[in-house]
Amino acid sequence: MKILIKELAKSQWQVRLDQHAVTFRSEAEARAFTNTLEARLQAPHQIPDRQQRAVG
Repeated sequence: MKILIKELAKSQWQVRLDQHAVTFRSEAEARAFTNTLEARLQAPHQIPDRQQRAVG
């Protein structure tokens, strides 16, 4: 996933996630969102086995 941070106006920042865009009021908010997203994407993920999927 390609993540870009871009200033749109003096008090408006945009984070682009491929074709999706999210707008923020400050660069700090945009960067915090990006950092959280990247951490979640890099976190280890387990694929449930068949039995667990059948129960849930």
